[in-house]
Amino acid sequence: MKDWIKIFESPQQIRAEIVKGILEENEIPAVVLSKKETAYQVLGYYEVLVKTQDALKATNLVNNEISF
Repeated sequence: MKDWIKIFESPQQIRAEIVKGILEENEIPAVVLSKKETAYQVLGYYEVLVKTQDALKATNLVNNEISF
């Protein structure tokens, strides 16, 4: 995951999956990484990561096209 960068974070998995789906619809590969505490699923968050070269385009999509 060396060439991947976080462009979104949320405590709700569904929001991270929505962002991932929109990025993939725009031909930007993305992954959701869980940072949840395994013993206590209440603590933590989910990150959406993209390749470094796609970070600017992905960030613009998240900021301008997605609203929750």
